[in-house]
Amino acid sequence: MPHVDKAQLTPQSQDGDRRWFKRFGRHTRPSGTRLFCFHHAGGSAAMYRHWPRLLPDTVEPIAVQLPGRADRFCEPAYDRMGPLVDGLVAAMEPMLDRPFACYGASMGSRVAWALTHSLRARGLPMPRLLYVANDPGPSLDGGTWPWEGREDGLEGYLNEMGGTPAEVLADPSLLEILLPTLRADLAVLSTHQLQPAAPLDIRIRAFAGAEDTSAPPERMAAWRKETSRRFDLDVLPGGHFFDAQAERRVLETIGRDLG
Repeated sequence: MPHVDKAQLTPQSQDGDRRWFKRFGRHTRPSGTRLFCFHHAGGSAAMYRHWPRLLPDTVEPIAVQLPGRADRFCEPAYDRMGPLVDGLVAAMEPMLDRPFACYGASMGSRVAWALTHSLRARGLPMPRLLYVANDPGPSLDGGTWPWEGREDGLEGYLNEMGGTPAEVLADPSLLEILLPTLRADLAVLSTHQLQPAAPLDIRIRAFAGAEDTSAPPERMAAWRKETSRRFDLDVLPGGHFFDAQAERRVLETIGRDLG
């Protein structure tokens, strides 16, 4: 378990701890819905930097920045789900005074799901809606993971998934920086033991890439088991990482749901 500084667990204000939450080009709005956005393994909050201009004014996207990357590079990355969720809940709690929703991409989907279960267990406000993308439903976890036991290592996994610039994959010095955080992120997924006694009582919408080999639509459909409320599955063109056109469709759907 990584060391967690006590200050990391101390909420700073109703605007949130700036280490955890990034707002790109948009000021806090007094009304509307906050949308907490969780990045993929090895990623950062920057993947959501253009979302404010593509969502309606009634939705305030807030990108979550996990430790171990970007401006939090000097902080140890979490490698277990429990401590990660504890840190997130402590940081988010002052911001739950307004309606909110959660969106997760790949690993971010599983973090957002575990976080939502923790909010319920603590009697805290729940999201209006949980969006999950590019991550098979939790009920399909079988103890084996596509990044383990590969002859080509994590580098091969990155290459297979796409989304990592070719210049990064070809540069050993850049990989040396990226791989420890990626390894910790993937450990969060492969070691978590959350098995909820009951599904969530909130709506879930899943987004699947039609050509995604790791989280194809039929495996994304398993998220239906995670809610007792409405479930929707949207299938988009492309693979594990959405291109600009598919991402725009995701944002249009979110805007309709929350606006």
